[in-house]
Amino acid sequence: MMKSKRLILCLLGLCGWFVAVQAQTVALKTDLVNWATASLNLEPEVKVGRKSTMALGLSWNPWTFSDNKKWRHLRVQPEYRYWICRPFGGHFLGLHASYTRFNAGGVNLPFGLWPKLEDQRVQGNEWAVGLGYGYHWILSRHWSLEAELGLGYSFADFDAYECRKCGDKLEERTTHRFVPTKLSVSFIYVFK
Repeated sequence: MMKSKRLILCLLGLCGWFVAVQAQTVALKTDLVNWATASLNLEPEVKVGRKSTMALGLSWNPWTFSDNKKWRHLRVQPEYRYWICRPFGGHFLGLHASYTRFNAGGVNLPFGLWPKLEDQRVQGNEWAVGLGYGYHWILSRHWSLEAELGLGYSFADFDAYECRKCGDKLEERTTHRFVPTKLSVSFIYVFK
């Protein structure tokens, strides 16, 4: 738990560095899809070239819900973006990677992504890399909306347990899959 707190403090410090960059355009966004899963999230993004930006997505869900349902995780997702027209406006292509530490169970995911998760609990790590496509709508001088879909490769190493709340460890598993690696609809404030 202490390592998680140190990691969060380091990541918040990095976010502060992004905002402190003076001669660049900086955006601060939050993903509405993550909020729909009760996950706290923030993603600073900074312009690093004429048509490119770098972002660092952070997502954290520390909650356990009724009937011991949980989607607990800490995710870090850096991304490089190439903008077709100009940064923070229009179409973009992204290359992203992510690391997620998770503890989940009692959840029914759509599209059969993790079919046994409703009756089991899993705990472990996931590493992923993917390509994304998105669009950024400018609403006003500082406010924007953005949508992105990413697909790529995921490697997960985790332990599976009998039931959501208790139970013996069933097995240690690893998975190698091609999956959606990013799905976001973000509300954005752009500092200019």
